Formats: sequence, C-alpha cells, structure tokens
Amino acid sequence: MRICVVGTGYVGLVTGACFAEFGVDVTCVDTDATRIASLRDGRVPFHEPGLEELVAKNLRENRLHFTTSHAEAIASSLVVFIAVGTPPLPDGSADLSYVREVARSVAEHLNGYKVVVTKSTVPAGTGATIRGIIEETLAARRARGEKPPPFTVASNPEFLREGSAIEDFMRPNRVVIGAEDEQAVAILQDLYSPLYLVETPFVVTDVVTAELIKYASNAFLAVKISFINEIANLAEEIGADVHHVARGMGLDQRIGPKFLHPGPGYGGSCFPKDTRALARIARGAGTSAEIVDAAIRVNERQMDRVMTKIRRALGGELAGRRIAVLGLSFKPNTDDTRESSAMEICRLLMDAGAKVRAHDPAAAVPAKAELPTLDVVADPYACAEGAEIVILATEWNQYRKLDLERLRGLMARAAFLDLRNVYDADAMGAAGFAYEGVGRGGRIGA
Repeated sequence: MRICVVGTGYVGLVTGACFAEFGVDVTCVDTDATRIASLRDGRVPFHEPGLEELVAKNLRENRLHFTTSHAEAIASSLVVFIAVGTPPLPDGSADLSYVREVARSVAEHLNGYKVVVTKSTVPAGTGATIRGIIEETLAARRARGEKPPPFTVASNPEFLREGSAIEDFMRPNRVVIGAEDEQAVAILQDLYSPLYLVETPFVVTDVVTAELIKYASNAFLAVKISFINEIANLAEEIGADVHHVARGMGLDQRIGPKFLHPGPGYGGSCFPKDTRALARIARGAGTSAEIVDAAIRVNERQMDRVMTKIRRALGGELAGRRIAVLGLSFKPNTDDTRESSAMEICRLLMDAGAKVRAHDPAAAVPAKAELPTLDVVADPYACAEGAEIVILATEWNQYRKLDLERLRGLMARAAFLDLRNVYDADAMGAAGFAYEGVGRGGRIGA
C-alpha cells in the first residue's frame, strides 16, 4: 500500500516514519522546500527521541520519501493523511485554513479512489467541511468535462505524547477510526494491521464521533491536571502533602495515578489550544463546557501562584534579582516551548526586571527564538552561578540528581523552588537549601 502524509510537523513526520517502519511505502509532502531538503538528508527539525534514527533507516530502505509536490504524493497514494497545523485563532477556535488548502489540493489531484484522513486535531464537523470542499472542487472539474473518481473522508486522530511518540504509535492504547464507508474502514484497518499482533483495541465509529474523541481525551487530561493543582494549593494552606493525596487517589482504579502530578500548570501544543477549542465548539453548538472552562481558569491562575512563591522567596522585589531557571520546554524529552509554563515564568520575571539565566538540554534554540534576550547557558551549574534562587521548571532527568553541594557553592543564596516536586524536602534542608515544592508544605521566605 502507498500512502502520503501532508505536513511534516510533529504529527506528520512521526506518522510517516512509523508507517514506513511497518513496511508501508510513505511519501511525506510539505510546501517548505528547506525542510524537505533537510529531511531528505535525514535531518529532523525538532527533538523527539529515536525519530531521527527511524527516519534515516527508512530513507535508506527506500520506504520513506519527501517531496514538495502535492500532485506527485497524492496521485501515487491510496490513503492521504492530513497532518497540517491547526493553530488557535484569537477566539480560541482552531484555524482550519491549512486543512482547507489540503482538501482543495486533494480534489485537484484526485486520480483514483482515495481515503482522505484527518490526522490533525480538528473540531467535530471538520470531516464534513473537507468533504464539501472536495465535492465543490470536483464539481468544477466535472464542469470542465472531467470524470473525477470517488473518494471518502475519514478521521484517525493521533494520540502521540511528545517525548514518547514512537512508542505511542507502535504500542498505542487504542486506534480510533471514524468513517461511514466500509471500504475505508477496511483499508485503514489493513494499514494498521501490524498492531493487531499486540492486541491493540480499535474503536470504529463515524467521523464526527472520532473527531470529538480526540478533544474529549485531551480536555479530560487537562481537567485532571488542573484538579490536582487545586488540591495542591489547598494542601499548602492546611499543611497536607499532595503527593500522599495523589497516591491515595490514584490507587483507586476508577481514578488512576496518571496526570495527578501538581506543578506550574499544563502547557504545550495540545492541552491549552484543545481545551479552548472544545469550549468554543460547545458554545457554537449552543451548549457549554463548564468543567473545561474551569480547568482553563485554574491553569491560568496557577502561574499567579508560582509568581507569588518567587516573590515571597525573594522578599517581594524581583527587579535586579538573579534567578536561575532549569528547564524551558513544556515537558521533558522535547524541545517544544509552545505555551510552556517554564517560558512564561522566564517572560514574567524578565518583564519584572529580574536577571534570568536558564538551561535546557534540548530547547535552547526555540527558547532563544521566542525570548531573544533570555540568557540561555549550556550547563545547569553555570545557570545557577550567582543565583539567589534556582527554579526547577521542567523535570528533565538531568536535573534529578544534581550535585547539591556544588550547586549550593555556586549560588549567592541557597534557595530552591521545585515546581515539579523532584526533590525531597528533608534532604534538601539537610543539604543546606531553603526549599519549597508544590502542595507539600514549607515556604521559602514565609
């Protein structure tokens, strides 16, 4: 089977490389000629563990191809995956302009039966929009005397976590297929047939339901994060330990332990935009998503609480204070700084006049692109030199076993704000640090 993936961003490139690893002949297409040239040389434009090796391997074995030609990619493929960006618009809704462009391109180059599949995260009802755009373009072709072949539109949402995307594709919790055409369902099931060997559950439904599954899943996880952050805030006020609370909750199989980790709030390319988009979809449909709206508000307020902790630790004044921030990506094992709480902390501190120095194992380049005046150094100890407080903002493994004696010796004042609860409070106290976590009692400067 030959397929094409339109879009070589995070979702598109991971999808293309993993299908090629299954033995499928894959062509990835993008309008960015520079990116395509780099990918042809095996260079991946973002950090994702194992992806560069997977791309290089499948390039060598001639199963993975890159082109800027939509005509070439679409005409030669049975399945066309749409994996372009759907960034948020000012009102919170998803920008579908790139999706619409691909739909028109598919219609122009339709030369045989195709299954057109949305892999991008799109609002419920987008499948119908794509179908309408293709039909409109095909009507123009018929008016020119052509006889374009049939097609079907399907939805196959992605559930890839940045930092573990290859594992998520190869051993997913589930595969969701939304289609009204039995032939399309059969083709997509065949495409994913290697996953039957690992007994992956398949959810086969209609297109609009598949689209909603994606948004509902991300929104629920965001709600879970905001919930435990509210519990952490309460724990701080009454002297409880949120880690014990989270463990006690998570052992209940109805709740589960995942995403019960308090911190500075969720970020990244999915949760912020998808929660806002779902709330917007609900309002557009004449209903509401009040729990999702509340999660968004809690997440926004969590940054206020972080800044309060920092100000209290430094005696209230931030201007001129030397602050070290460890971690800039929104989570470990990625260089993605989109809506990163760590980046927002740096931005707010710099706006208040603080002298901020930061370190991240992978995200230095995108961080500098976003905040050009941010002082990003190549080593966590150089980051801490002369600092009055170290803020652990992203829980990279490299930060889990810092040489605390060396760190303390480099700092002007041994204060440590652990926004990911990586360290033990008693051990940090014994090492000579004024320490504060999230939801665990104890306050620097209290």
